[in-house]
Amino acid sequence: MNDIHAKRALRILGFLAALILVWGAPAWAVIHGLPGPNFSLTAKTGHIQTSDGDSFLMWMFDGGDGPQYPGPTLIVNQGQSVEVTLTNNLPTQAGNVSIVFLGQDVTASGGVQGLLTREAVTAGTVTYTFIATHPGTYLYQSGTRPDLQVEMGLVGALIVRPSMGTNYVYNHADTYFDREFLLLITEMDPLIHRQVELGQWSQIDTSAYYATNWFANGRNFPDNMAADFVPWLPTQPYKFNPRMHPRERVLVRSLGGGVDIHPFHYHGNDAEVIAKDGRMLSSGAGEGPDLAWKTTTRRTIPGQTADVFWTWSGENLGWDIYGHDGTEPGICTGYIPGNPATYFDPGNGEYCPDHGVPFPVILPTRDNLTFGQFYPGTPFLGGTGDLAPGDPGLNANAGYFYMWHSHREKELTSNDIWPGGLVTFMIVEHPDVALP
Repeated sequence: MNDIHAKRALRILGFLAALILVWGAPAWAVIHGLPGPNFSLTAKTGHIQTSDGDSFLMWMFDGGDGPQYPGPTLIVNQGQSVEVTLTNNLPTQAGNVSIVFLGQDVTASGGVQGLLTREAVTAGTVTYTFIATHPGTYLYQSGTRPDLQVEMGLVGALIVRPSMGTNYVYNHADTYFDREFLLLITEMDPLIHRQVELGQWSQIDTSAYYATNWFANGRNFPDNMAADFVPWLPTQPYKFNPRMHPRERVLVRSLGGGVDIHPFHYHGNDAEVIAKDGRMLSSGAGEGPDLAWKTTTRRTIPGQTADVFWTWSGENLGWDIYGHDGTEPGICTGYIPGNPATYFDPGNGEYCPDHGVPFPVILPTRDNLTFGQFYPGTPFLGGTGDLAPGDPGLNANAGYFYMWHSHREKELTSNDIWPGGLVTFMIVEHPDVALP
């Protein structure tokens, strides 16, 4: 294991240990990031890969594990005094660098005064401090010529966890979640990056901006479905491949880190927006997210964040989601027709009124089937091509795949190449399938 991966492993283990000590029980799915409240970030150059095999120069924040795009997710607890020290190791032509923390009341020291905040000159440092007063999801990004520096990669997420505990978004019982995932959406105009790499500074015109790459957590599809910290994406450590068990409550921390609006669509169920810009959508103290709304497509606004709930149970589909024939012992034994309190099996979350109900299709015989990569022996997913003998397929657990993607057609590509862009899949796995 190299030094960078060893450092990352130690940080992750330390973060989980801190959660156990502070909150008593860790969340079932934890967003990877740097635990606070003190951070040292260095602005550096590096390269990222796109799903069509291209490579681009970036300016990135390094939190100690190497430069990465987007910047490290900073994770702090409500009420903590946060300190972030920024060092500018970018080329002289890049000029000064700074950070603005959206939604925070920040005091800056050192460096020189810029338009929005104090800035670090080349090889210099500046320090930012603030109290993490309000829980929620926030952006941080360069405040120095953001049209260029944010485009070049100087952007990241800040998470403030509430005093109520790790499994809550805000300090209200109705904001409880089982799993959480980060969705930081950005885009790229490759021409700008080529001009920076070639030193063509006088030719850079951000008013003529034209994006042809779109990213979820710094990766295009299908790379965003690979595991966190895969070695072939050393500067793009964060995936966006949400997985869950039926009936779990999933939190998506959605952030608009670019300059365009992105209509992000959730297949499989409506999404419930409970907060924007780190503020719960509530009618008053103690009311919880009673002003939340449901949607299938939510516009991701530049500079805006939102906390979004999504869940799936198979309720009222009209067939047994597990393929049971109704004779399985110990399943839905407490089901009483007409009593909604008994409609879901406590063991696997199955919707009991549909227990044993067959899938409403006449299945072809084996000799009339073409077994594809995703065919796992169930009628629900399939594809073209043959599997090798004994190969269980790419969907060996027979999970349900729901495509989550941009509803703007061009954003489903990378440099006009499909597949790419803002696409991923939510996978609903059987309760017996172990999830991280």
